[in-house]
Amino acid sequence: MNAENVDEEIGLLAEEPPQVPDAAVEAGPETDADQAPVLAPPTGALSADRIAERLAAKALETRLLGGERKLRRREVAAGAGLSLLSARKLWRALGFPNFGDEDVAFTERDQAALNTVVDLVRAGRLTEEAAISVTRAIGQMTDRMVVWQVEALVEDTVHQQGVTDAVARKRLVSELPSLVDALEEMLVYSWRRQLNAGVQRLALRAEAGLRSSEEGREGDEDDAPLPLARAVGFADLVSYTSLSRRMNEKTLAQLVQRFENKCAEIISVGGGRLVKTVGDEVLYIAETPAAGAEISLALCRAFTEDEILPEARVAMVWGRILSRLGDIYGPTVNLAARLTSLADPGTVLVDSMTAAALEQDERFVLLPRPPEDVRGFGEIHPVQLLPGSGSGLVLD
Repeated sequence: MNAENVDEEIGLLAEEPPQVPDAAVEAGPETDADQAPVLAPPTGALSADRIAERLAAKALETRLLGGERKLRRREVAAGAGLSLLSARKLWRALGFPNFGDEDVAFTERDQAALNTVVDLVRAGRLTEEAAISVTRAIGQMTDRMVVWQVEALVEDTVHQQGVTDAVARKRLVSELPSLVDALEEMLVYSWRRQLNAGVQRLALRAEAGLRSSEEGREGDEDDAPLPLARAVGFADLVSYTSLSRRMNEKTLAQLVQRFENKCAEIISVGGGRLVKTVGDEVLYIAETPAAGAEISLALCRAFTEDEILPEARVAMVWGRILSRLGDIYGPTVNLAARLTSLADPGTVLVDSMTAAALEQDERFVLLPRPPEDVRGFGEIHPVQLLPGSGSGLVLD
């Protein structure tokens, strides 16, 4: 990006801060990052319980935001030496809505956070594009994490205290303050551990995986330019759609949670990474063909033996991928998805090149199946993967 385009993009290197009107900050309408109105001090005919709820919510907000909302968007942008357009791009990356010029929506902690990102760019430690991308990753991941945590706490309150969902959500406001510090500490701890693991697999061990991926491959491959070699797997629950139509909301939620928890545990124990779950399907990766095979067989076996969950179709392909925005892309991912649809319930399929990478390993048995014509790939040769010698992946 050249200097003339900086302000048109995110303008983090702007030298002259924008001017802010001299008018004093007045109390005005306030909105938070979820577009919900900030609770005003209780007045008039409100009941004592309602007043207590509002005061508790206001106290929780002040604690979480690090202080009272007393800044407008132009003031925060000016404090960081940015145009409003530039600041809004960063806020959008974090998942914030648009605020009006008169909305008193920001705190001093918002100002400090914006300054942190801007300082990284001005010091040359991040480019403008990288700053937006990293910020968007933080916003999207923490948003999903918070929704998950809130729903887990509400569900636990309903179960443990025997109250309705609505009552549990109200009680969360008063019970959450005692959990905030512990949850924050666990978040930072987990992020550091995950960052270390990510550096290991995405940087230090990446070259070895690429060398391994070349074994058994002849000619030019569609995935040759892609930077990472991984075992890519899909597991898809059989008859999930028809089951979900017959279940009430609570039973369906329990089934989905059981499916996700079992997948996460098996993939983690096998040294893989759960990329995402979409309803009845899970996408995962592992660093070696053998690790991917062990995880795939363990998933298949777990669902076959489960008394509640239906069987699963599983497929795994070893090849190169592109990792972006927390997701993975490339022909290897597409082929694994296609193979999943070809697998019989309770079985695992791999392609012929993945089978070649596993054929000398006594832990696996490989049974060739008839060729299949697969959209986008032409004729492929599926191979059924079965457990061989050894105990397979062992869960504690």
